[in-house]
Amino acid sequence: MPDPLAGFPPRYLRTQEAARFVGLSPRTMEKHRTYGTGPHYSKLGGRVVYRIDDLQAWVAQGAKASTSDDTGAIVLPAKPHHAPLARYVGQARR
Repeated sequence: MPDPLAGFPPRYLRTQEAARFVGLSPRTMEKHRTYGTGPHYSKLGGRVVYRIDDLQAWVAQGAKASTSDDTGAIVLPAKPHHAPLARYVGQARR
């Protein structure tokens, strides 16, 4: 019997499904999206969806051969990563 999905693009995952796919909580995926540290995603209307290929590529960025392996890209934690604002550089703290 032929595959009824043959010829269709890969399935997209909602936040909860994507979180389960990569082993994180849905809230952590939301934080990654907010801070720009997570995988690429798309918005369809008000829905956030992830391509499986994008999730796998994001996880692969963190692949290491050992704990001392510092080569390649890293996957940042789900928190703000902002450079210091130029107007505050060199000013004494109050």
